[in-house]
Amino acid sequence: MNHDSYDNAYIAGILNSVKTIAMVGASANDVRPSYFVLKYLLAKGFSVFPINPGQAGKEILGQMTYARLADIPQPIDMVDIFRAATAVPGVVDEVLRLDPLPKVIWMQLGVRHDEAAARAEAAGIKVVMNRCPKIEYGKLSGEIGWTGVNSGVLSSKKPLMRPGFQSFGVRQK
Repeated sequence: MNHDSYDNAYIAGILNSVKTIAMVGASANDVRPSYFVLKYLLAKGFSVFPINPGQAGKEILGQMTYARLADIPQPIDMVDIFRAATAVPGVVDEVLRLDPLPKVIWMQLGVRHDEAAARAEAAGIKVVMNRCPKIEYGKLSGEIGWTGVNSGVLSSKKPLMRPGFQSFGVRQK
């Protein structure tokens, strides 16, 4: 797969199919990007499991934090990697030991590792690199346009109002 650009349908398909997310590199520090993304995804109705060995056994945003992916007590649909690219092969190794395998490995902005992505894809896992699910969700739902940002997505569809924090977009309950 070409990871230099992604079709909106590919990203929307992922965001519509995912319900549980493990966030590797989640931070309890409320000024870190991973904290903002965790908070946003929770507000959109996703179940998010923070992974941070230094915070294991504690809560981040009311969610129990785990030391590693294998410690999560239920299957996960997506692994969101908030770590340096050098850490990605080890995370992918851990993902490939899970049973069942997640549907998606998502690497955050600035994170790309083509070799690890190829190994995940060979196992049937979809991969997104150098993207943020918060930004992509906002773009595809039209929500990012509320702040004047050109999302590049045109639609004549009226946003579907849902309960919770301005949940108009991509998620189907």
